[in-house]
Amino acid sequence: MRIGLFDSGVGGFTILKKVVELCPDSSFIYLADTARLPYGVKTSNEIKQIAEEISSWFNYQNIDAFLVACNTTNAIALDVIKKKLDVPVFDLIWSVASSIQESRVGVLATPSTAKTKAYTNAILEFKPNTFVIEKSCPEFVPMIEMDDINSAKITDIAIGYLQPLLKQEIESLILGCSHYPLITPLLSKVLPSHVKLIDPAEALSFKLKLFIESKTNNLVKRKDFVDSKFFVTSDPKNFSFRAKHWLNVFPEVNLVSLQKKGRVS
Repeated sequence: MRIGLFDSGVGGFTILKKVVELCPDSSFIYLADTARLPYGVKTSNEIKQIAEEISSWFNYQNIDAFLVACNTTNAIALDVIKKKLDVPVFDLIWSVASSIQESRVGVLATPSTAKTKAYTNAILEFKPNTFVIEKSCPEFVPMIEMDDINSAKITDIAIGYLQPLLKQEIESLILGCSHYPLITPLLSKVLPSHVKLIDPAEALSFKLKLFIESKTNNLVKRKDFVDSKFFVTSDPKNFSFRAKHWLNVFPEVNLVSLQKKGRVS
């Protein structure tokens, strides 16, 4: 089965790793819109336009299912993607919302995602009495993309973002941007031990696994990225090095234009 997924940059690697672990029988097409990174500070209209372009590109890729690996696009333009694509669409927010057990939940998200209250609304659909607090984290994605994840500066920033959530005595913390699991060691270090870290990629991967199992038989098990293809909208060489760092593979990365209906530039 051929699965498409996209993100603005390397954040989607966190989802790709999870789905490869749970669904090693599938091949993957990963698109990173690196030319317009970061998404988390863009307007709703900009995100909807990007979602239309990305969906149009994937319509030419012969995929069997699609993963929205970008929380901001998930929060703002999931309806656009579902309308444009003729394959099942799996998203992070609704996948994880259905699995929440705690009564007091914090969410770290990009400014655009937090503004929509998408996580709050989705969680309350499943557990109406849950207390949810979302925190905008504008500085995380640029620092993660620059691989600045071990500095004292990002530690101080993380502590500042977490303080209002901890004051509300949260029991779990959702990483509401696909980039944020890349700083899990940092967050685990500064969080109290009783606060559960939740990566939405786990719930999404499980839903995809059930879907694949319902559609296929005699699966060929693979546990690497051999059959994955990578595309970017800028700087493919740098992205290939980033893949080596985060995925331990050094793939060929192709440059594409989203205005060219899926053709390689």
